[in-house]
Amino acid sequence: MTRSPFRRLIFGTLRRLLYLWVRSETINQSAFPLKLDRGKPVVYALRQASISDLAVVDHECVKVGLPRPVLPVAVGELLEPAAFFYLMPEPDWLGRQDKRVASPTLVRLVNAIGHNAAEDVQIIPVSVFWGQSPDRETSPWKLLFADSWAVTGRLRKLVSILALGRKTSVQFAAPIHLRELVAQGKGSERTLRMVHRILRVHFRNQKAAVIGPDVSHRRNLVKGLVHGPQVRQAILDEAEREKISIERAEAQALKYGNEIASDYTYSAIRFLEIILSWFWNKIYDGIKVHHIERVQEVVNGHEVIYVPCHRSHIDYLLLSYLLFRNGLTPPHIAAGINLNMPVIGGLLRRGGAFFMRRTFKGNPLYTAVFNEYLHTLFSKGFPVEYFVEGGRSRTGRMLRPRTGMLAITLRSFLRTHRLPILFVPVYIGYERVLEGRTYLGELRGATKKKESIFDIFKVIGALKQRFGSVWVNFGEPIRLAEFLDQQQPDWRQQELGPDYRPDWLNDATHALSERVARHLNEAAAVNPVNLVALAMLSTTKLALDERGLARILDMYLALLRRVPYSEHTTLPEGDGNSLIEYVQGMQLLAEQKDALGKILYLDEQNAVLMTYYRNNVLHIFALPALLASFFQSSPRMNREQILRFTHALYPYLQSELFIRYAPEQLDAVVDEWLAAFVEQGLLRREEDTYVRPAPSSRHFVLLTLLARAIMQTLQRFYMAIALLLNHPQNTLSAEELENLCTVMAQRLSILHGLNAPEFFDKSLFRHFIQSLLDQGVLRKDDAGKLSHHPMLGELVEGAAKRVLPPEIRLSIRQVAQDRNEEASIA
Repeated sequence: MTRSPFRRLIFGTLRRLLYLWVRSETINQSAFPLKLDRGKPVVYALRQASISDLAVVDHECVKVGLPRPVLPVAVGELLEPAAFFYLMPEPDWLGRQDKRVASPTLVRLVNAIGHNAAEDVQIIPVSVFWGQSPDRETSPWKLLFADSWAVTGRLRKLVSILALGRKTSVQFAAPIHLRELVAQGKGSERTLRMVHRILRVHFRNQKAAVIGPDVSHRRNLVKGLVHGPQVRQAILDEAEREKISIERAEAQALKYGNEIASDYTYSAIRFLEIILSWFWNKIYDGIKVHHIERVQEVVNGHEVIYVPCHRSHIDYLLLSYLLFRNGLTPPHIAAGINLNMPVIGGLLRRGGAFFMRRTFKGNPLYTAVFNEYLHTLFSKGFPVEYFVEGGRSRTGRMLRPRTGMLAITLRSFLRTHRLPILFVPVYIGYERVLEGRTYLGELRGATKKKESIFDIFKVIGALKQRFGSVWVNFGEPIRLAEFLDQQQPDWRQQELGPDYRPDWLNDATHALSERVARHLNEAAAVNPVNLVALAMLSTTKLALDERGLARILDMYLALLRRVPYSEHTTLPEGDGNSLIEYVQGMQLLAEQKDALGKILYLDEQNAVLMTYYRNNVLHIFALPALLASFFQSSPRMNREQILRFTHALYPYLQSELFIRYAPEQLDAVVDEWLAAFVEQGLLRREEDTYVRPAPSSRHFVLLTLLARAIMQTLQRFYMAIALLLNHPQNTLSAEELENLCTVMAQRLSILHGLNAPEFFDKSLFRHFIQSLLDQGVLRKDDAGKLSHHPMLGELVEGAAKRVLPPEIRLSIRQVAQDRNEEASIA
């Protein structure tokens, strides 16, 4: 076709005619230049013969500055008239394909290098996808002709070009050095087979990564579930337990399978992309994506499990939308059965959602079917998405992970680990969350409402508001095999029971959940709303003058740039003044003017709502805020004192907020923060001692505001200990102490005007009490009653004097004492 000037002329004419209609782009173009040796010849490998695919590749090579495939290439003494070959022969008009034969071009290349070992050629596999470009689509019926796993002939390809030519993408892979394969000395024939195998695997994985694995029909998949060994046993047990026939129990298992399974269709994904493109452009100012290129580099050959944080119902749609637009397969998504509503449920199911009940207790047959369904997804290479937090966070904090899905994943991997599993944490940060009004009511004590199809109209009614941007950061992937090697080095050699539940599974699952949560927090996106919320909520009256707020924001940004939380954490652009202007534009800050300038403040509604956005990034500021709190009551401290108190309090902050630093890293990180404080004038260093600024100085005010970011958390810690100490040993259970803490926190929030509903969140007290037990500070007797070391009160008071103001400590002790006296009278 391109082996003579006449044919090249024809090809050039066809390409120009094609591009009167076709529009293409290269996926992940920012990854260029490829790892090419410009001194060595380049030959492109295309999966199957297609003049249209070749024309698109040639066009993209010109755009990105790569050698063109239609020009001659010299490999030693061999001169090839064109620098490309097809791995598979061209199908006929009906899509039928002849037996695979080696490309003559590839045969000549292998022989040329075999005869001259000094030569090399770089083979670049190239994939072309029609109907996969992220441009706007206007005709949903065209989705029928998008790329799929079906064998396509020339007629369908022609229709695809006409229907989807303006939505075409190209993906270049890293080069394969042919000399390295020939040098293995296996002979020409075996080397050819090896090259073919490498390219076939690559193209199969590449296609799976972009449009998803080759799926069986949903009906066949569901029918296959009942043949799994664990499901068969569960069916027999169900028949015996319920005194029913095996056929009836099997029918029940099929019913469960149909209730659970997604009905993933590529056309539905493409249709959702059209709708969501409108939605994001209408609701949000944009989606800021970071670090997705790292995911694109590692997904091939892995079973990928996306584990996002859960802030909003639209998290489901957002991640699938972004993956699709960046050339990755949208995942199958674990969704609560409450979302299986009329119309919406069917659309979500076709978009990849599979539905799960909130509890599996008391239903072993459902449990077995669900586990088998997930195992089928994992073993066949379907990307999967689930939320380790279980539900949406109403407070903005990372919730305590629920380990159910992780345990199922681990057991499936132990059952068969043919495909390595890769967990990909995804942090999703909203500058304004769609459910903000609902969360506001729930934070104030309103009952959580059941989801309804009519909620869509509430979203439409919110279009008048400005929602800002969405920030999506991909975190450091977790390789499950490497994690298990660390946790249980001999896991591959261990004998496993029929249910794949080794003794160490619970501990490993808990450790994995902690790691996932910390990796999620490492990828946090600090946005303008987060920073303004942190600053404003640290003031006593929720108000600051404009210049003062700008100084605080500039200080936060300077500190975070000086001591980055993680390489995956992102910061907003601009200075304090630009951040203020941005947040005011979202109507989250009110202002009042006088002769001296602007006073910015939070009204009652936004004051509660802003706690949500502050909590998104509280883990980033927890450690520097703790260090700042040491200097509220002490004018000077030496490094040894700072480290001693930090090590005493840090485990509880880390456990609650999922902070990334391991205990052995703490000393170095504390030194970095202290150095940053000195640079910003927040502290002064005198040899091994750090001295705070004068209490009347501007820098002391900045230090105090930073310390207040973590003050409520430290108050909750102190009140739990105070209540415990006001009761005799072995008289309170963990549950009783948790309830007392909640009541006391509610009372203190009223007495001190604390406008933070999560201050009396029962789950936070529960987790703190469990952390005390884990650290050995508390012990349980046989009756479940708590005891503590006699020196606990003295140790806690010594630490509290460093971090809490005297009036707060006095108030907490007084309320605790009053509560104890009331209980004694009763």
